[in-house]
Amino acid sequence: MGLSNLFRRKSTATILNEGGDGEHSGLNKVLTVKDLTFFGIAAIIGGGTFSAIGNACFSGGPGVVLLYIMCAVACGFTAMCYAEFASRVPVSGSAYTYAYVSFGEIFAWIIGWALLMEYSIGNIYIAFSWSGYFTNLLETTGMHLPEWLTINYKSAHAAFEANTKGEGLLAWQNAPILGGLRIIFDLPAVLINILITYLVYKGTKESKNISNIMVYIKLSIILLVIIVGAFYVDINNWTPFMPNGFGGVMGGVSAVFFAYIGFDAVSTLAEESKNPQRDLPRGMIYSLVVCTVIYIILALVITGMVSYQLLGVSDPLAEIFALKGVKWMLFIVSIAAVVAMTSVMLVFQMGQPRIWMTMSRDGLMPKRFSSIHPKYKTPGFATIITGLVVGVPIFFTDETFVLDFTSIGTLFAFVLVCGGVLMLSPQSEAEIAERQTKGKFRIPYINSKFIFPIFILFAGVLIQYLFPDFYSNTFNFSSDTIATNLPMLVFFLLCIVMSVVSFAKNLSLIPLLGLISCCYLLTGMAVSNWKWFGIWLAIGLVFYFSFGYKNSKLNKEKA
Repeated sequence: MGLSNLFRRKSTATILNEGGDGEHSGLNKVLTVKDLTFFGIAAIIGGGTFSAIGNACFSGGPGVVLLYIMCAVACGFTAMCYAEFASRVPVSGSAYTYAYVSFGEIFAWIIGWALLMEYSIGNIYIAFSWSGYFTNLLETTGMHLPEWLTINYKSAHAAFEANTKGEGLLAWQNAPILGGLRIIFDLPAVLINILITYLVYKGTKESKNISNIMVYIKLSIILLVIIVGAFYVDINNWTPFMPNGFGGVMGGVSAVFFAYIGFDAVSTLAEESKNPQRDLPRGMIYSLVVCTVIYIILALVITGMVSYQLLGVSDPLAEIFALKGVKWMLFIVSIAAVVAMTSVMLVFQMGQPRIWMTMSRDGLMPKRFSSIHPKYKTPGFATIITGLVVGVPIFFTDETFVLDFTSIGTLFAFVLVCGGVLMLSPQSEAEIAERQTKGKFRIPYINSKFIFPIFILFAGVLIQYLFPDFYSNTFNFSSDTIATNLPMLVFFLLCIVMSVVSFAKNLSLIPLLGLISCCYLLTGMAVSNWKWFGIWLAIGLVFYFSFGYKNSKLNKEKA
């Protein structure tokens, strides 16, 4: 096995011939810039808005708006990098395809494996959150499901072990027993996964129409939440602004970043877009801007309505109106949450099969994954497998593990996309002019030679001024703190290295800032997150070396 073979790259021309020219994909090209923008909003506004935002506010207090802005900036730079790739390489596969062009096959596989965490495993969390709101919605209409059908087995067992009163303990005590095993599973979560899988299997056009309707509904209801909530804001709740310090703000990074996951899913729909090189970049950027404004306003409203200490619940929007006695809003919020999270699942469940389809074309996955349904023109087999990947773990995992697991994988993918843009070969003046003439997106080139090193130096001085103990705590190499501080130490080293490289190589500033900002957000991940991520990557590499490496089309072409 030659080491160089691990970094073999696909040419842009080859990739275009496999789908990007619109003649070889076999998929229906029905999506406009409006549809793509709505798919982006559909994917972004969901579990992060109606569930994860509560944990973020509980950790950071009102100061969590700073984290939303930081994540928005990181995602904004990253979205521009995705847009640059989408303009140059307009095919399905998202970050996987982009990594294949820029870094080579081994990194492409790692990204494809990491995206499985974002789309499929992320949908497990969304399914659990959807179930909670759906169950509440049923309760308001007088319908009640047994507790053992509305909670996952792991959570119920944990409640029993801790003797914690509530839904989990009731589920454990009342569950039917079959063969010595208690029958406990989240029935609504299972059913919504089946429904979404069927819809995505049926066709892109049908999914688009339903997604657009759901976006209109949830944006209208979120606007109502903001307007009604504004009348109950007490500015005293915004003091202290960062009750747990900046560390508390950064403690919500998994929850906040999870709220932004989704805009990149638009890039998986390239081969079903009418004009992907023009419309994909616009769809990603438009959806990100809209959702960022909504998040900041919503975070300010809910932390102004009640104390941040009351927001560490799975349904924070419902909780704040219950505390304020606005009972009629509970029903509306539950409807909005159900609609929002349904649309998120729909987009994510569309994204994963198309990544597998692209990997299969390249020989890194079995050929069956790239088969297109003759009637519905969708990657049928890959869609069914995605439904199973989402559905089966619902029976034995819980929400917290899935949330942290998803965020770190997505950030890792974002880092490689930004780095990939830095490695793209410069285009000629004729190519640049041609892209501008046809309205295709292009990242404006800003030389980082002096700007980036000065920026890093200024940031370092500002940190010392605002947080005098930061450096002494970070560079504490005691056995108790070295593991916790290691991500930040690696980040400092990266900043120094990239400052030198930017000075020597005249790197483009925007993708460089995207790379650095995403790496900084990775420092907020716990050691346990890194451990599980490492295990996940190790499993993926076993699959790659046992199947993908020898079956790769590039390997066969070389032979």
